[in-house]
Amino acid sequence: MSPPLYWISTKRLADHFPEVQEALKHPNGLLAAGGDLGTERLLNAYRRGIFPWYEEGQPILWWSPDPRTVIFTRQFKISRSLRRTLRSGCFEFTLDKDFPAVIRACAAPRPNSTGTWLTEDMITAYCRLHEKQHAHSVECWHEGRLVGGLYGVAIGSVFFGESMFSRMSNASKCCLAKLTQHLLDCDYQLVDCQIYSEHLERLGARRLLRSEFIRLLNVWCPAAPSPKAWHTDL
Repeated sequence: MSPPLYWISTKRLADHFPEVQEALKHPNGLLAAGGDLGTERLLNAYRRGIFPWYEEGQPILWWSPDPRTVIFTRQFKISRSLRRTLRSGCFEFTLDKDFPAVIRACAAPRPNSTGTWLTEDMITAYCRLHEKQHAHSVECWHEGRLVGGLYGVAIGSVFFGESMFSRMSNASKCCLAKLTQHLLDCDYQLVDCQIYSEHLERLGARRLLRSEFIRLLNVWCPAAPSPKAWHTDL
């Protein structure tokens, strides 16, 4: 029988979370519920290897799965076909040009799905992070139309990927490739992908024990990457 789920009061300080080792094994990584989506609480959560993930009608749920799927920026794999697509010039890429459009596209129901985990409160919270230059987006354009994108949170030399979308074949993979190369050029070390998928593994993702992931966060979240990271074009 699983222990009772830990509840976070909104009256508690924004840095208050249970230790990640207390997360449930089933479902994998469920750590706590409640609290709020304020900027400081979100940033403190990410620094500890915790992220929010819940659906409309649920309380805020906080997760820290074990193992954790990550991409080391130096180990990203670009297939020949993806490299050809990038070189073809059919896509144009931008950085932070339209964060709200990207997150709303990520929130749209996917094929064979009617729901979304990106509630209006989540969208508002991450747009607030973006306004404060903590959250960033990559956009993929084709003939002036937004056809793909991704967004996430940057802390130190770690980029915590949140979601991506694609309206044309390979658009989101191209965004991830462009972002990872940009992060490498700007002294970033790690992209957090949260949950494993074969698609991510083909791009170079690997699974780390949560304890190792937290150890790396403790080293790389306080680091200072290149100041040009979010003030330049892709």
